[in-house]
Amino acid sequence: MTFREPDPRINEAKALPISDVVDRLGIAGLKRMGGELVGPCPLCGGRDRFAINLRSNVFLCRRCDIRGGDQIALVRQILNLSFLEALDWLCGERAAAVDPKEIARRRARAEASRRRQEEYAARAQAQARRDAQRIWKQSRPATGTQVAEYLERRGITMRALPSIPRSIRYLPEHPYVRREGGELISAHCGPAMIAVIQDPEGRGTAVHQTWIDLKNETGKAAITWQGKKLPAKLVRGSKKGGAIRLHSPAGADTLVVGEGIETTLSALVAQPVPGAAYWCGVDLGNMAGRMQRVAGKRYSGLPDMSDDRAFTPPPWVRRLIFIMDGDSDPAMTRAKLECGLRRAMAVRPGLVAQLVEAGRGVDLNDVLRRGAA
Repeated sequence: MTFREPDPRINEAKALPISDVVDRLGIAGLKRMGGELVGPCPLCGGRDRFAINLRSNVFLCRRCDIRGGDQIALVRQILNLSFLEALDWLCGERAAAVDPKEIARRRARAEASRRRQEEYAARAQAQARRDAQRIWKQSRPATGTQVAEYLERRGITMRALPSIPRSIRYLPEHPYVRREGGELISAHCGPAMIAVIQDPEGRGTAVHQTWIDLKNETGKAAITWQGKKLPAKLVRGSKKGGAIRLHSPAGADTLVVGEGIETTLSALVAQPVPGAAYWCGVDLGNMAGRMQRVAGKRYSGLPDMSDDRAFTPPPWVRRLIFIMDGDSDPAMTRAKLECGLRRAMAVRPGLVAQLVEAGRGVDLNDVLRRGAA
């Protein structure tokens, strides 16, 4: 039996900046958001369902089965090529023999490229955290402000919620800043609800921002940029593995986690589990962490335990309840939440985990506003 040397083009391909590969593939509409490129999926379209992490090169579409972890995988998925065909496309056809010195040079270039990407990602993350800390310091207590009126509009009354959590604050004039088309733009300025996202050690590493306009039925601001509708909510900073700690009573051993602030506060005012803690998980991806890819399954629901920055409950939690909203793809939502619960049970042996559904086509805040039990 003979063994072939590994194809040196593999290292060469992985040394290419993922953004350069995106340009070569002609994937249009991706915009830099923190350490990611986010936008429409090149295969199934959409607005912001496709994302590429510039630090890890992991990419995925939340709707179709595009996912992977490097430049070669991206080319294979988009162009429907074999592994060797993708290498040919990225690096040219393999020569019969390659000088060992050239192999060493390619490896050195790959390592240098990896370091540059990691350094860029670290600088971007540090700046985002500084921005988040500045925003939080500028904010003020939310009691008696438009935040209270916004929550009332969402059915979360001050009679049901005696006081607004300290993790939620208010800014009367807050600029809406994000990247659009590679540029940093400010599309709006107005009152905003600011919530601090804390990491497992309790440090504030990000802020969740919701712009308010009480003239609108939903209470959220309608924000547009050059004719395009933008979300009224943005996160600034490093949210990975963190949560918005809305209610953490002493002695609690049960943690209820919802995806959004309004969903989690809806559970808190209903108090389905007296004495429990109620935290907001920010989004499904954060609650789930990275999911394993299993052949023949679109969503495996199994956690990739190598993702050491994924959300896990603190050691005092004996029972973990995830709230499943029903207003998005149910198969994807369930798989992600099951992934997060299985991760938690693996990290915390003996943990009891539950998934509670709000109902088909609604989230828990819809249920609260309709007055259902």
